[in-house]
Amino acid sequence: MNRFYYSVLLYLILPLVPFKLWWRGIKQPAYRQHWGERFGCYNTQVNKPVIWLHCVSVGETRAAEPLISALQTTYPNHQILLTHGTPTGREAGEALFGDKVDRVYLPYDVPFAVNNFLAHFKPAVALMMETELWFNLIAACKQLDIPVLLLNARLSEKSATGYAKLGKLAQEGVQSLSAVAAQTADDAARLKALGNISGAQNISVAGNLKFDVKASKENIDKGLQLRKQFGERPVFLAASTRDGEEALILDSLNKISIPNLLTVIVPRHPQRFDVVAALLEQLGINYQRKALLNSEALQANTQVVLGDTMGEMSVYYAASDIAFIGGSLLNYGGQNLIEAAHVGKPILIGEHTYNFAQASNDAVTAGAAMRVKDADDLMQKVNELLKSKIELANMQQAALRFSDAYAGATARLITLIKQYV
Repeated sequence: MNRFYYSVLLYLILPLVPFKLWWRGIKQPAYRQHWGERFGCYNTQVNKPVIWLHCVSVGETRAAEPLISALQTTYPNHQILLTHGTPTGREAGEALFGDKVDRVYLPYDVPFAVNNFLAHFKPAVALMMETELWFNLIAACKQLDIPVLLLNARLSEKSATGYAKLGKLAQEGVQSLSAVAAQTADDAARLKALGNISGAQNISVAGNLKFDVKASKENIDKGLQLRKQFGERPVFLAASTRDGEEALILDSLNKISIPNLLTVIVPRHPQRFDVVAALLEQLGINYQRKALLNSEALQANTQVVLGDTMGEMSVYYAASDIAFIGGSLLNYGGQNLIEAAHVGKPILIGEHTYNFAQASNDAVTAGAAMRVKDADDLMQKVNELLKSKIELANMQQAALRFSDAYAGATARLITLIKQYV
């Protein structure tokens, strides 16, 4: 595929987009807002030179927090523009940065929308987070001499295989990037292969920004307060769970006896909060919603707390004894385990962690994490750890050491960005 046929395909799909947005708005009404921005129409005022950072959703937005703070310090006379692809990402940006940055949706990757976006904001530099390869956008920036940097870049084997099917389109997209700062050497190697790039050619390894994201004192305090509500009960957290994983975990809970265990389940996507609540009711499990715990006490017979609040993952980690990282029990590729390590929690992960392969393997090697084969093995490990205070404490200390050892990506990225701004 070349870029002409790619654009034709996008134009054919474009008339269906309003229907998709309207449909997604049934579960998330925010999808029905700011439609004009998705087609390149903006009202945001531009008063200073713009540094533009694209964070498609929640994970990338939170990871960018230390980088944005560093950019504001380094470039006080610039305007920081944060673009998103999802309402949850936009909401996370508002919660983290308030009016200190401007927030809009990135337009769809069709030429007229991309050109309108660039003409309106005239960014001095484009900073794309993780795995964001929008080919018309990259080409338009190159034509206008706007440097495009792919930061905190990661490319799993699965994603690399998918992009490789695009052939020349993906190859030219990677080659047109001004610089790439990859999370790991494996990510850098896969990006070089995708772009058919020999030698360094501005592809370096800078580490993972998420190691620089520290939980706020406010959230840690909230977590400690939540822990007081939980009392002396042992607390197992299933964080960022995906469809099908909750049922497996709940089934395994019935096969093992851990006296007075309280399980906290936090689904990855907010639209699944009610789905998991319905599952708990169907199984006859006594549960309470975290959102209601501010106004009601935890009941003695509550078996599960449903984490149905946004932007509080560090709160849940701080309130738990052991954390399982979802998306890894079934074949979803896993989720970020770094936030759990930051607060010194023993980490359990499944076998499917290809989206965070390096961090997951390093955490296991460091003794901060343990792998489990399935849900039964998961609950068996929980039981063993809760019975062994020494092993639990050892994993807590290992998690903190692991977190501290991998920090420093922000400083390396600022050094790179200075070459282009």
